[in-house]
Amino acid sequence: MWYKLGQFIIRYRISLLILLLVTTGVMGFFASKVTLSYEFTRAIPTDNIKYIEYQKFREKFGDDGNTLVFGIESKDFFTTKIFNEAEALHQNLKKIKGVVAVLSIPETVNLLKDSSGEKLITQKIFHAPYNNQQSLDEDKATFFSLPFYNSLLYNSSTNAYLLGVQLNKDSINSKSRTRLINDILAQANQFEKNTNISLHTSGLPFIRTVVSNRIKNEMNWFLIGSLLLSAVTLLLFFRSISAMLMSLTVVLIGVVWSLGTMVLLGYKITLLTALVPPLIVVIGIPNCIYFLNKFHESFKKTNDKQSALITMVGRMGIVTLFCNIAAAIGFAVFSFTRSNLLKEFGVVAGINIMALFLISLILIPAVLSFLPEPKQKHIKYLENKILEKILIKIERWTLNNAKWIYATTIVCCVLAIIGFFKLKSEGFIVDDLPKTDKIYTDLKWFEQNFKGVMPLEIMVDTKKKNGLLRNMNPINKIAELSDYISKSKDAARPLSFVEGLKFAKQAYYDGDSLSYAVPYEGDMPFLTPYLKRNNTNSDNKESHNNLLDGFMDSTKQVARISVNMKDVGNVQLPLLLKDFEKEATKIFDTANYKITFTGTSVTFLEGSSFIIAGLKESILYAFLLIALCMLYLFRSIRILFCSLIPNMVPLLLTAGLMGWVGIRLTPASVLIFSVALGIVIDVTIRFLVNYKQELPQFNFQTVPTLVQTIRHTGISIIYTSLVLIAGFIIFCFSDFGGTKSLGWLTSFTLIAGTVTNLLLLPVLLNSLKKDKQKKQ
Repeated sequence: MWYKLGQFIIRYRISLLILLLVTTGVMGFFASKVTLSYEFTRAIPTDNIKYIEYQKFREKFGDDGNTLVFGIESKDFFTTKIFNEAEALHQNLKKIKGVVAVLSIPETVNLLKDSSGEKLITQKIFHAPYNNQQSLDEDKATFFSLPFYNSLLYNSSTNAYLLGVQLNKDSINSKSRTRLINDILAQANQFEKNTNISLHTSGLPFIRTVVSNRIKNEMNWFLIGSLLLSAVTLLLFFRSISAMLMSLTVVLIGVVWSLGTMVLLGYKITLLTALVPPLIVVIGIPNCIYFLNKFHESFKKTNDKQSALITMVGRMGIVTLFCNIAAAIGFAVFSFTRSNLLKEFGVVAGINIMALFLISLILIPAVLSFLPEPKQKHIKYLENKILEKILIKIERWTLNNAKWIYATTIVCCVLAIIGFFKLKSEGFIVDDLPKTDKIYTDLKWFEQNFKGVMPLEIMVDTKKKNGLLRNMNPINKIAELSDYISKSKDAARPLSFVEGLKFAKQAYYDGDSLSYAVPYEGDMPFLTPYLKRNNTNSDNKESHNNLLDGFMDSTKQVARISVNMKDVGNVQLPLLLKDFEKEATKIFDTANYKITFTGTSVTFLEGSSFIIAGLKESILYAFLLIALCMLYLFRSIRILFCSLIPNMVPLLLTAGLMGWVGIRLTPASVLIFSVALGIVIDVTIRFLVNYKQELPQFNFQTVPTLVQTIRHTGISIIYTSLVLIAGFIIFCFSDFGGTKSLGWLTSFTLIAGTVTNLLLLPVLLNSLKKDKQKKQ
C-alpha cells in the first residue's frame, strides 16, 4: 500500500504541490487574522464553583483586579517639590484614555459635619501645588489625623506611600492594554526623572501585561532561533542547502496551518496555544530527517533516485504516520479535559501534528523528485566514523552487558523515585520570574510595606433586602471578621462599608481620631440622617455615599469586603482561606448569612491548579491510548512491554531530576512531560518498525536483526536528537523559569530517551526474544 502511495505521489506531484500551495495560501489568509486572548479565567470550567462564585461577584460589584499601583518610599514625600510632582502625576494619569480613577494622597478628602443641614460634606485635604512648606505641613497634620487612610495609602513606619490607578476593564482585557500600560509608565518615568525617586510598580493588570508581552516576544525570538539552529544543524549533517530549505519549508507550512486552524475554530492565541508553532518545529524536523535518511540510504544502495523515493515512502510512511499519531494523541487528550485553555491547545496541536504528516508526505518526495540526485557529500554522513564507532559500542553493550544496563537503569530509577517524592506542586502569580526581576522585587516591596496587592474579595449575603442596615448585627460581624483578617501576616486591613461608617462617626464627632470606630447602637439614630443625604461640595464631586455604596449591592443585601494579600501561592492560599472561613463561620450564623470567598487571585491560582491536574490526567490518558496504538501496530504484548519501558524511564528520570533540583510542578513544567513523551515515543516507534521490517530478512533471528536496526536506525536517531536538542537548548536563555526548564529538561529527556531506546530497548527485545526458527 505504502509503496503504491509513493508511486502515486511521484506521478501526481505537480497537482499535489499546487494543492498544497493553494491550501497554505488559504490558511495563511486566516492565519493573518489571528489575535491574542487577554482572558485568564478561562482555565477554569464554567461549572466550577470558583468560577460561578466569581461571576456572581462581578455581576454585583463589577471587576476586581483592575488596579495598578505605584509605591513611593521617601522621607521627603511631604516636601513641596516632591508632593507637587505627586499631584502632577495624579492629574496626568487621570487624562490617560483607559484610566477610570486615580487614588493618591494629594487628592484625598476629609469628611466634615454640617450640623445645620444634618449632612456630611467632603472636602479636599491638600491644595497643591504648594508654594510654602508651612501650608503643606498643616494639611499633612489633618491627613495623619484620619485613620481611614493608614495602611491604605501610607505606612508611616517605613515612609512608604501608595498611588492606585483603576483601569477600564475593557481596555485591560484587549490589545490596547499594552498601549495603556505604556502610557501610564511614561508618566511614572517622568515623575522619577523630576524627583530622582524610583517608583515601585505592581498590580495584576501590570504583571499580566508585562509578563504576557515578554513571553510573546521571547516565543517569537525563540521560534526564530530554534529554526536557525535547526537549519544550521541540518546543513552540517546533510551538507545540502536544498535539504535544509525543504525541511524548514515543511515546518513553516505547518506553523501557518496551525495559526490558520486557530482562526477557523474561533480560537485566539493563549499562553498555551502560543506553544503550538514551536511544537510543530520540534515534531516536523524529525519527520524530515527520517525521510531524508531513508532516501539517502536507499539511494546509496540502488543509485536510482526514483526507486529510492518510492522506498522512502514505502518504508517510512507508516512509521511517520504512527509517530505523528502518537505525538498527536499526547496533545489531543487535553481536549478531553474541562478546561477551555487545555481543550483549545489539545485540539489545535492534535490536528496540526497530523496535518504535518500530510505536509511531509507530499512535499518531501515531490520536491526531491525535482532536485538533482544526491552527491557523495550529501550521503557522507551515513559513513560517519565517529557515529559508527559509537553504534558498534552500543551493539556490544546491548549484547554483552545486559546485566549492567539493567542494574544501571534500576539504580537510576530508584534515585529518580526518591527525587519524584520531593516534587512539589505549587504555583504563584509571579511563578516564573527571577528573584532579581523588578516585577518580583517590586511585588515583595508592596508585601513588606502594605501586605501585598493581590485582590481577595469576600461577599457577605444577609439573605434579606436592606439586611445590612436593619440593625447593628451585620455591621459588628463584618467589623469582627475584618479585625481578624487584618491580624494575619499575609493580608492587609480589609476595606468595607464599615470603614466608611467609622469615617462618618469620626466626622460626626468633629474629626476626633479616637472616634474612628464602629458606631454603637446609640450612635445610629444621630448618624442615620447624615448617611441618608447625598451631598457634595465644590471641592470634590464624590460623596461619602459613594464610599458606602461601592461596598454594598443596590438592595443593601450583600456586602463586599476587599482585602489585599501577599502572593502566597496555591498551596498556602487554601489554608489561609480555610482559616478565614473557619473564623467567618464562628462569627456569622450560617442560617442567616452566606459567606463567599472569591476574587481574581483565587480564580487565577485555581486555574493554575486546574491546568496542572488536567495535564497530569492527560498524560495518563496519553500513555493508555499510545499503548493501544502500539499494540495495534505490532500486535504483540511482548513488544508493547518493551516499547513502554524505554519511554517511562526518561520521564521518571526527568521527574526525579526536577525533585532533586527543586523545580516545582507548574503548568509549564508539567507540559514538559507531554512534549517529551511525544518525542521519545517517536524514537521508539521508528526503532521498532525498522526492527519489525528487518526481522524477516534475518530469518526472525533477534540478534542479527538488532545489530542491523541499531546500525541503520541509530544514525537517524542520534541526528534527530542532536537537532532537537539544538532547537530546545535555546530556551535555556529565557528570563522565565518555566521556559528555561522547558529547554534544559526537554533536552535532558531527549538524551535519556535516546540512550534508553538505543541501549535498554535492544536489551529488552533480546531478553524477551522468541525463537521462531524452531517453529518453522
